[in-house]
Amino acid sequence: MNFVEELRWRGMVHTMMPGTEELLEKEMVTAYVGIDPTADSLHIGHLVSVMILKHFQRCGHKPLALVGGATGMIGDPSGKSAERNLLDEETLRHNQECIKKQLSKFLDFESDAPNKAELVNNYDWMKDFTFLDFARTVGKHITVNYMMAKDSVQKRLNGEARDGLSFTEFTYQLLQGYDFLYLYEHKNCKLQMGGSDQWGNITTGAELIRRTNGGEVFALTCPLITKADGGKFGKTESGNIWLDRRYTSPYKFYQFWLNVSDADAAKYIKIFTALPKEEIEALIAEQEAAPHLRPLQKRLAKEVTIMVHSQEDYDAAVEASNILFGNATSEALKKLDEETLLDVFNGVPQFEVSRDDVAAGIKLIDLCTEKANVFPSKGEMRKLIQSGGVSINKEKVSDTDMVVNTSHLLDEKYLLVQRGKKNYYLIIVK
Repeated sequence: MNFVEELRWRGMVHTMMPGTEELLEKEMVTAYVGIDPTADSLHIGHLVSVMILKHFQRCGHKPLALVGGATGMIGDPSGKSAERNLLDEETLRHNQECIKKQLSKFLDFESDAPNKAELVNNYDWMKDFTFLDFARTVGKHITVNYMMAKDSVQKRLNGEARDGLSFTEFTYQLLQGYDFLYLYEHKNCKLQMGGSDQWGNITTGAELIRRTNGGEVFALTCPLITKADGGKFGKTESGNIWLDRRYTSPYKFYQFWLNVSDADAAKYIKIFTALPKEEIEALIAEQEAAPHLRPLQKRLAKEVTIMVHSQEDYDAAVEASNILFGNATSEALKKLDEETLLDVFNGVPQFEVSRDDVAAGIKLIDLCTEKANVFPSKGEMRKLIQSGGVSINKEKVSDTDMVVNTSHLLDEKYLLVQRGKKNYYLIIVK
């Protein structure tokens, strides 16, 4: 497989230094991508860089994932309007371990292959690097004029940030440049990759290598991913979509991909899956022929959920989706864990009732009219029960005098009432 060709048809090449393609055709190349370790989980904004490393390894080259432990203590001005929080070493090491665990789902770190992936942390070579060493080894080779010309610096200086640009952040491009120099000298790393907002930092590194030892290195960046409507990719009302289930449940993760627009699905399936070109083109043709069936979104959601989580999590997410939108059984509903149950019914009307009201048993008709305002009147509810239009926990109610108690509760605290086909209400017993 030709790496650059693979990225090109997937729409993942933004800028590339001349000679990059020739180098990759000539030898097995070592390349790195920097990953910010400010959290103990990656989010889907990181996935583009991770997929680039995955394709790089699939094409026979050696990927390095660089956790920016030292640079994470400072903050990168690129594309930011505010300075980052600084981290302590213990937090960094914890975050690094969590990130490696997530990356191992995409990259082979364990085999004996010559191109097995490695995780490196720039804190390891920066922590004992004195200011005098830095000024002599790095500072004297790059002029302030060169640094000032960078877009990321210009934007901050021209008033995009309230507080301007600190000296700490100004030196960021030199620190990232030194990473490239260090990896070039110690790991024979000749290529740095990243988002297009990193071009300035990457070229500073290439320039530093050229000026310090005359070495020739290369760079490749991918476009920053946006949504078709111009909105920011990966952000929802509740924040980032994380790869860690503690922050974003597999169900919510699956739903995010399932609900992207048709235009975005056609773009994202190339970027966020390893599906071959012919298969993706067939899916796009299928989508054009029957857009209401949404084959692109379904396949995208399936591939990414299995890759990040597991087949079991994907199956559970599909089953959970059927509860709200399909003809799922009460058994499927009872299998849901509490977090997924609340995710599935997030946004449906919810009512809280006292456990005392339910413990001794209460007529369903009283519960849904007097204690929770599910039905406007008992008469209307009776009529709907008689016509088969009321379900409790996905089971039809046929008795207008039905009594419910705590044994009917899901997870010992929820009762799902369904009125007609599409109206759901969640009664929470506290």
